[in-house]
This record gives sequence, structure tokens and C-alpha cells, in this order.
Amino acid sequence: MNALNETVRIGRHTLRNRLVMAPMTRSRADDATGVPSALAAQYYAQRADAGLIIAEGTFPSPMGKGYVRTPGIHSAAQIDGWKRVTDAVHARGGLIFVQLMHTGRISHPSLLPNGATPVAPSAIAAVGQVYTATGPQDFVVPRALETGEIAGIVDEYRRATRHALQAGFDGVELHAASGYLPEQFLSSGTNRRTDRYGGSPENRARFIVEVLNAMIDEAGSDRTGIKISPEMGFNSVTDAAPQETYQYLAQRLGMLKLAYLHLVRTGSAFDYRALLRPLFDGTLLLGGGLDRDSAASLIAQRGADAAVFGSLYLANPDLLQRFAAGAPLNAPERDTFYSDGPQGYVDYPALEQTR
Repeated sequence: MNALNETVRIGRHTLRNRLVMAPMTRSRADDATGVPSALAAQYYAQRADAGLIIAEGTFPSPMGKGYVRTPGIHSAAQIDGWKRVTDAVHARGGLIFVQLMHTGRISHPSLLPNGATPVAPSAIAAVGQVYTATGPQDFVVPRALETGEIAGIVDEYRRATRHALQAGFDGVELHAASGYLPEQFLSSGTNRRTDRYGGSPENRARFIVEVLNAMIDEAGSDRTGIKISPEMGFNSVTDAAPQETYQYLAQRLGMLKLAYLHLVRTGSAFDYRALLRPLFDGTLLLGGGLDRDSAASLIAQRGADAAVFGSLYLANPDLLQRFAAGAPLNAPERDTFYSDGPQGYVDYPALEQTR
């Protein structure tokens, strides 16, 4: 039996196979309301044969938005929109978590309420540009959060988790990668604070731990996961001692008994999987450049418990069947990754349509 087809336990859920669909921003939500589009239910249902779908990064509050046409989960309309998605996935026997994503400094006043300045642990601008409704704009210098404000943001994650369960999601994932707010707190290059949220790895990890505890209060640890990507460098996040930082974080995560740790392999020469796996006594999801054979080998050798696929799942709604048959794969259309409408979203052909 192929290792990818085996069941695996993730918290309170048993996945029917070890293929996980990665959370991928697709920019199809209504930009004014943050409500998932009507096509989102079709898109996710098409891919419900995955052992687990992790839905795209979803902002927990209006100040968490960082991109045009991305969905939120802080309003009743957004909850209703996501309920249509989860109902469609469950009707096909699938499991779906939502990824909670507060972008922090990776935003722009044009995307935020009343033209607000993005917030971050420290007033350090990201390098590069953000895509807005009027085109690319330079990142602005964010406003450093006051110590007393941080508990309010933690509560936004708490409420978002509650809303996710109301929307029918089977669990929640904290996006603590890709240079967004949790990683901004974690990394020494973006966190120059001198209060209890800055300085040592313990202090810099405090925000992530507090957010996870708030999410656990609502969903339980067995329905809560986290995504990390050490040394990815995306959105110009850097850390002076990343191995030390992530070793400490993994030790804290292991104490929380999370449903899973979602680790993304990056271009780093250092093997973070080897460092972190002994420290996290739970289910490990691994993604980043995998194909069918490398994923099956990884799982067979117990290097990970499940394999995460991004663009391959985007382009192949029936990826499980294609892997099983050794069939050719659709090529992802990168020009339509973030465009509006059905093209490159729900129109990738299934295997039987190509024969």
C-alpha cells in the first residue's frame, strides 16, 4: 500500500489519506466585504478528496487584511460565506481547517479601515511592495503596537476561532510563517521591543504562545495547528539566530499538544525537520517542493506524517487519483493564481475529462 494512501490521526480527526492541500491565497473574495465568493465552495469541494484541506489565509479582524480580495472571518456575512464552503466539503466527506492570517506590517493603509497604518511589533518597514486595488505600493512604516494593545489582538484570534467553528470548520491553523504578524514578533530582525514581547527567544515567542492558547480555549488543542517556515525570508523577515529561536518555539509548541505542526521547507541549507521533529511530539505536516515519490518516501521513512501540496493541488483537483494512477498532472497557470473569476480557479480538468 502506498504510504500516501494510509490513514493518519491529526488531533481528534482521522484523515483518510496523507495528502494535505496547502493554504493558498487565491484573491477571489469580495474585496469590500471579505466574504468568500460563490465559487469558493466549488473550488474547495473539487479538492475534498484530500485527507485535509487547509483553507487560504483568512484575516481575523479588519486590521489583519493584507491583500486585495482576501476573505475574513470576523463578520456574520463572512461566517455565512464560509459555511457554504464547509458544507460543500463535508458533503463530499472531506475535512477542512481554516488558516488565520494577520499580516501585520505586510499591508497598506488603502486595505485597512479608515486608512489606518498597519501594525507590527516594531516600527520597521518591510522591503518591497504590496499589491493594492490601484496597483503595487511601497510598504509603509508600521505603527509599533503598545504593550496594552496586544491582548486585544490575541482576543481577535480567539473570536476568529469561535467564528471558524460556527462556520463549520473542523479546526484552525495559526499562520506563523511568511513574514506575517506572528513571525514578525518571533524574529529578531522585525522585533526590537524592550518589553515582555521582545529580546529573548522566550519573549519573542510569547505572542505566538498567547495566540495559540486563545485558539485552544475555543477549539481545543486537538483542533488547533500552526504553520512555520524557518529562514524562508519572505517579506524580508530575518532572525539573528533562527535555529535557537525555532528550537525554543518547538519546545513550547510540544507542551501545547497541538493537532499538528505544519513545517514548510525553505531554501535553507539547515535541516529544520531534523531539529524540530524530536522536540514536537505530535503530527508533523511537511510541505515545500514535494512530488508523489518524494512525499511517499518521506512518509514511509517517518520523516513526516503527512505531505502538503500547494500548486499541485491548485491545478489538480483530483491529485489523489492522479497520484494513484501515475497519471500526468495539469500544469499550474501562474498568471491566474490571484486573478478574479473562475479561470485558473475551478476550471482545471479532472482526469476523466482529459481522456
